[in-house]
Amino acid sequence: MSLVERDEALASLEGLLANALLGKGRVALVGGAVATGKSELLHTFAEQAIELGALAVTATGSRVERDLPLGVLGQLIQDSPLVAEERERAMALLEEGARTVTSSAQRGEPLEQVDAQIVHALCTVLLELSERCPLMIVVDDVHHADRASLLCLAYLSRRVRFARIMVVFGHSDHTRYTETFFQTELLRQPHCRRVQLAPLSREGVRSLVADRLGREEAEHLSEDWYAASGGNPLLATALVDDYETHLRSTGGTPPAELVVGDRYGQAVLSCLHRGEPRTLQVARGLAILGEPGSLARLLGIGSASVSQALQSLTAAGVLSLDCFRHEAARAAVLAEVDAQEWADLHRRAAELAYDAGASTTTVADHLVQAGRLDAPWGVSVLEDAARNALREGRVESAVEYLRLAWRECADEQRRMKITTMLVRAEWRINPGAPAGHLNELTDALQRGHLRGSDAVVLARALLWHGRFDDARDVLEHLNEPDHVMDSETVTELLIARPWLRSTYPLFLAHLRQATGEQSRTAIVSVVANRRLEASLALADVLAKGPRDEVLEAVQRILRGCRLDEMSMDTVESALLALTYAGRPDKAAPWCDLFSVEASSRHAPSRQARLAAIRAEIAIRQGDMPGAEHHAHTALDIIPLSSWGVAVGGPLSSLVLASTAMGKYDAVHEHLDQPVPEAMFQTRYGLHYLQARGRYSLATGHPALALRDFQACGELMGRWELDVPGLVPWRVDAAEACLRLGRPEQAQQLAEAQLRRCGPATPRVHGMAMRLLAAAGEARHRPMLLRQAAELLQAGGDRYELARALFDLVEAYNALGEYRRAGMIAGRAHTVAQECHAEPLHRMLSRDGDGDADGLSAAAELAGTLSDAERRVAVLAAAGYTNREIAGKLYITISTVEQHLTRTYRKLNITRRADLPSSLEFGHPVTA
Repeated sequence: MSLVERDEALASLEGLLANALLGKGRVALVGGAVATGKSELLHTFAEQAIELGALAVTATGSRVERDLPLGVLGQLIQDSPLVAEERERAMALLEEGARTVTSSAQRGEPLEQVDAQIVHALCTVLLELSERCPLMIVVDDVHHADRASLLCLAYLSRRVRFARIMVVFGHSDHTRYTETFFQTELLRQPHCRRVQLAPLSREGVRSLVADRLGREEAEHLSEDWYAASGGNPLLATALVDDYETHLRSTGGTPPAELVVGDRYGQAVLSCLHRGEPRTLQVARGLAILGEPGSLARLLGIGSASVSQALQSLTAAGVLSLDCFRHEAARAAVLAEVDAQEWADLHRRAAELAYDAGASTTTVADHLVQAGRLDAPWGVSVLEDAARNALREGRVESAVEYLRLAWRECADEQRRMKITTMLVRAEWRINPGAPAGHLNELTDALQRGHLRGSDAVVLARALLWHGRFDDARDVLEHLNEPDHVMDSETVTELLIARPWLRSTYPLFLAHLRQATGEQSRTAIVSVVANRRLEASLALADVLAKGPRDEVLEAVQRILRGCRLDEMSMDTVESALLALTYAGRPDKAAPWCDLFSVEASSRHAPSRQARLAAIRAEIAIRQGDMPGAEHHAHTALDIIPLSSWGVAVGGPLSSLVLASTAMGKYDAVHEHLDQPVPEAMFQTRYGLHYLQARGRYSLATGHPALALRDFQACGELMGRWELDVPGLVPWRVDAAEACLRLGRPEQAQQLAEAQLRRCGPATPRVHGMAMRLLAAAGEARHRPMLLRQAAELLQAGGDRYELARALFDLVEAYNALGEYRRAGMIAGRAHTVAQECHAEPLHRMLSRDGDGDADGLSAAAELAGTLSDAERRVAVLAAAGYTNREIAGKLYITISTVEQHLTRTYRKLNITRRADLPSSLEFGHPVTA
């Protein structure tokens, strides 16, 4: 029979009842998938019985009462309006019938037997009742009725053809009948009709939603309502409940997408529990596997049973194309699986996937969920899946695979290799996480179960965490003659030497040096070669300062890098090489690019390390708010305790930036944070000493500052890392000496710093020139400070430029050249504001801001200047005379005057003092 909608089904039942009232009894078999509204339809029909001229007698089958003989028929007798004698006789018949069924079961007869006379007598009770008033007998969920009741109901259905009785049975499609004879017996009767309920159509779902939420809400996401419910009224109603819950929690704001919450999950489970146990079993298996291909083998049941269950789930709106209609449905099914069944299903699923040649990732996912390994191939599968996961950026999955392999591996040497892989993987999430494995690995090294490149990985981890004695032992162990020196180990040793040289210089002497022959055959991959080149480049920059060929090599390395399993060291070394070589402008975009990649790969440790580098870059660009932001990001992603000795990197940047911005209370809190004592034996300690000294200097403790700067310089000299790009400690020490009233010592330090500067270090050169000016005679200061400003402009450090301009303002004021001081003050004020350098800003504000509106208008017109006019205007704004400008730009004084005349006209100003302070060179002008 064709499927019909609910209203049509109710009308069909009413028509059958009308015939029964005329003495033409009818039987209706109402079918449909689980939760498609059969029970609601039968309930509505029964409630209308009196209005339609009949008396309703109802019963409901239950799975838990299948073994209760004549239980359903007993419900009908109890619900019938019998007189006392009739009821007493009927109850006696029920008891006798139940005893008969129980006796047959005890005798081991295959089917329960009911005496035919008892069946006839019980049915006669209802037939006689119909003679007094028409009956509407309604039995819902008849597929759960006991066999004895089914025998009676079949008997009754055959005899109602000429009685005033209508019998309505509700049953679910795709259920496994206890007795198949019942449906067959009914449908062969000429007075029996099948009424099949269909799921709601799209329009039906839309109407259901509109009745609860209104037409507008029903149209919103209309396809999604149907797609998630499959037309199942129970599921659709649950979706509406979840939607209303969302509206209440958000103050009535409609969601942008369908809300699928707890009520939907509960409705899915309700559908499954209403069906056959086999259907629930198949649903759980499908939720575990994700696809139906191996369900029969997973569950140990026949393919036909699986197919029938899948059809049932599809008809119920839970599945579509053998997949759950919504992930929330799958999640609800899985949430109900107990721990033992969960483990057994996943273990079996892993075996099936392995036998079918599935990817190691698929097999490993099941093994992790099972929580144990029973097969000999399990550890190998987990190792391979972990390597794939790390390459794809699925670090959390890799850690899960390796933890299970580590726990289940019985071979100690192999277990230590797995532990080393686990350390590397956990490091990408949080460097503090692997700390618990370090003792285990150290012990394994002593027993000879950890060798080669794995020992180098252990040494790196120990150094990070400041366990220097243990790290020294590991490095010494690598020096032993009998230690394995395969190509991978030699490669790691070659890379480790420049890395130690740059970061842990004290330990370089403890590391074995590979022979020439070993070195020639060691580098076996492009990735390893890049790691070595980047480490060598950083070591070269820190030992010899910036060189063009090294910087070109670094940028070539970065162009070929991605943040895969082994390249973070490469990226970090290359970025720091650019930064310490005085090219933060080149390092910044690369760092930003890799930060985005780290975020997409869900590698928090790498995000944090890149943020720390980005903070260092920002410091060298004078971007104090940016430095503060990136340093905070680094310390937020990885907790302070997990940074080990490397905490000196982000913490120093944070202290430097906050000090420059005048946030002294915050700096005090940062410096109160405990740091490892071992940090001061690393490169990170140099940055920390500088930052702490800068804070002491800013807060009026120059003696303390000088002590830190000198300690920094002593370490740099001892480690042979005394280059301007790392920490210009002599400049800082010179400033401390000036505060202590030692101008001669300050001048010597500034001059010593200048001798170490070259054309490639304009930033430090400019900083040293500023201190040389401060230590010299007042009449020479303007010239030196103008040169310092030019160098700092070229070096790209806005903060140090603001300091030089401020000193230039003070120098002009000291000489009584107030007009020039006023001109420079505007520019100094602007640059200080850009850096959020509040202490400088406050000191400059004491002299007033000048004609801000006029300067702003002129600044807006500055884009109309030619390059030649701009170069002249910048120098004029900085306080240079026409003669000085002519000498610096190698042009005549007349040409300077002509350029200035055209500049005044274009900017709509009349004098030098009105030149905007924000003017900058198109290209650096060298002294």
